[in-house]
Amino acid sequence: MRTDTPRLPPLKDEELNEEQEAYFAPLRERGIDTAVIRSLLRHVRASVAFRGWSGYTMGGKNKLLDREREVVALRTAWLIKSAYVWSRHIPYGRDAGLTDAEMEALKRPISAHPWSAADIALIKASEALVADFFIPDDVWAELKTHFDDEQCIDVIFVCGHFCMLGMFLNTSGVPIDPDVTLDPDLDMRGK
Repeated sequence: MRTDTPRLPPLKDEELNEEQEAYFAPLRERGIDTAVIRSLLRHVRASVAFRGWSGYTMGGKNKLLDREREVVALRTAWLIKSAYVWSRHIPYGRDAGLTDAEMEALKRPISAHPWSAADIALIKASEALVADFFIPDDVWAELKTHFDDEQCIDVIFVCGHFCMLGMFLNTSGVPIDPDVTLDPDLDMRGK
C-alpha cells in the first residue's frame, strides 16, 4: 500500500452507471467482486480488454503450471512492491502448492531458500524483466533448460501482466480486499 486515500476508489453498487452495471452484474453473480474490478469499472472498455488478458495470464490458459505462474506473479509483485497483487496472490499461491516458507522466500535473495533449478530460472527471469525489461543470455539458457518456447513466452507475459497491473494498483491506491491480509513488509504508506 502506498496511500490511505485511493485515487480511483472502488465504485459502490449505487455509483454504477448502466454500462458499468451491465458489465459487472455477471461477474458479481459469479462471486467475482474485488476492489481492483470495482476500480477498473471506471473504464469499462479497459476492463473488458483487461479481463480477457488476465484470463489468459492468470486463469490457467497459458502453458505454465499454476505453481510456476504463482512463482512469477509473487516474485514480480514483491519486486514492484505491489501490496495488492502480493496479498491477493498468497491464497492463489497456496492453492497452487507453494508453501508459506516458499512464498516468504520470494521476498529474499534466491540463496535464502533451496529452490529447484526450474524455480531459480523463473525467479531470475522475473528479476531480469522487472529490472531491465530483458532476460540476459545466461538466464535465458537456464529458462530454456526447463521450459519450452511457449512457456518462456508465458513467463514474459505473466511478469509483464503483473508489472502493468501493479502500476495501476500502486498508482490508483486500490485498497486491499477484506478477505486478504496486507503484508506489513509492503505497507509503504507515509514512507
